[in-house]
Amino acid sequence: MTSTVIYEGELRTVARHLASGTRIETDAPVDNQGKGEKFSPTDLVATALGSCMLTVMGMKARDLKVDLINTRIEIQKLMKPDPRRIGGIQLTFHFPDSLQATEKERLILERAGNTCPVRYSIHPDIIVELTYNWPAVTAAQ
Repeated sequence: MTSTVIYEGELRTVARHLASGTRIETDAPVDNQGKGEKFSPTDLVATALGSCMLTVMGMKARDLKVDLINTRIEIQKLMKPDPRRIGGIQLTFHFPDSLQATEKERLILERAGNTCPVRYSIHPDIIVELTYNWPAVTAAQ
């Protein structure tokens, strides 16, 4: 078993990762009867995509000896009605100015991120838009 989820009332849940004991609390979003004070379950899906992509990129970066520390992703989840569902996820990657990676390494990292298990698990009807804000490549690279 991976986790448990307990409903606490007021459209809130607490998930517990059994191996580590880590907790994630959720709340329904304001536009769907909740208070929006915590991640919604659909927020977690979109966030899981970003986290998974960056983790797989980190694995490849380690092999390439490229330091991705302080890379940040801004994630926007777009909902569709009837039935209510995720229609799109926009991810904007921001790499630190200190990042040292050639154009080839950057392409390898982008392709690696697209192989993450969450990306493969997202329904093809969900439009995933990716923007990579790499620092300028210097002549030394």
